[in-house]
Amino acid sequence: MLRQINRVKRVAAVHDLSGVGRVSLTVVIPVLSTMGFQVCPLPTAILSNHTQYPSFSFMDLTDEMPRIIDEWKKLNVQFDSIYTGYLGSPQQVHIVSHFIDRFRLDNTLVVVDPVLGDNAQLYANFDMTMVKEMRQLIRKADIITPNMTELFYLLDMPFKAQLTDDELKKYLLELSNQGPQIVVVTSVPVIENPQQTSIYAYNREGNKYWKITCSYLPAHYPGTGDTFTSVLTGALLQGDSLPVAIDRASQFILQGIRATFGYEYDNRDGILLEKVLHNLTMPVQTNNYEMI
Repeated sequence: MLRQINRVKRVAAVHDLSGVGRVSLTVVIPVLSTMGFQVCPLPTAILSNHTQYPSFSFMDLTDEMPRIIDEWKKLNVQFDSIYTGYLGSPQQVHIVSHFIDRFRLDNTLVVVDPVLGDNAQLYANFDMTMVKEMRQLIRKADIITPNMTELFYLLDMPFKAQLTDDELKKYLLELSNQGPQIVVVTSVPVIENPQQTSIYAYNREGNKYWKITCSYLPAHYPGTGDTFTSVLTGALLQGDSLPVAIDRASQFILQGIRATFGYEYDNRDGILLEKVLHNLTMPVQTNNYEMI
C-alpha cells in the first residue's frame, strides 16, 4: 500500500527526438522530470537537429513504435498520462490512437497537442489527410492544446486572425463537443495591444472559460509550444486547477524567453531551458487569469 502511495507518476511521451535544438523530447523530458514525473519516451523519429535548420538527418520510427508498445504491454506498464506531440504521418496517428485504447485507465490523463501548422498554413509535409486523422485523435483526448492555425483546421473553417472573446468561446465549445473535456488555444493576438498575447481555455466540467494575457516579445524560439504543454500537463498531474496550470505554463515560457532574449544567440536552438528549469519547483508568483 505504501509503495502505491509513494510511487512516482509516469508519463508516456509520444514525440520525436532531435539531437540539436530544444524541442520535443529534449524539452518534454527535463520539464516533466523536474516537476517530479518519470517520463517514458515513445519516440516517433530521431533527427540530428530539428527541421528549422537548413538540413537534417531523419530516421522514421513508425515501424518500431508498435514493437515498443507491445513490450510495454508485456511488462504491464501503466501510465498516469499519455501525452502526444508531433506525429509525422496518418499511420503514426493510427498507432497512437490504438496505444491510447490499450493503455488508458479510468484515471489516465490523455493530452494531445495537435501539431499541424502555424501562421495560417499547414507544415510542409502535411495535407488534409493528416488533418482529418488528427480530428479523430482529439476525440480521445482529455485535453488538447492547438494554436490558432490548428484551431481552424480542426474546425474545418477558414483562418481568421482576429477574434472576439465571444467568437473564441464559441469555437472552444465546438471543439470540446468533439470529445476533449478541456481545450486550450495558444498564441491568440490581443487586438487592441500587439505587445500582448493571450491563451484561452474552456473546461466542459463546470462550463467555464478562462483567459490569460501576457507580454509578447518579438522573438521566435522553436519548442515553446512543447514546453508550454509539458508544464501544463505536469501542473495538472500535480493537482493544480486549470487556470493555475495555464498560468504556470505561460509564466514559465515568458521566463525562458526573457532569460534568452538578451543573448547573441541562434534562436533556432530554443530557449535557454537550463537557466529556468528550477523555477518549476517554485510556487506561482502571480495569477494573471480571468474568467470570461
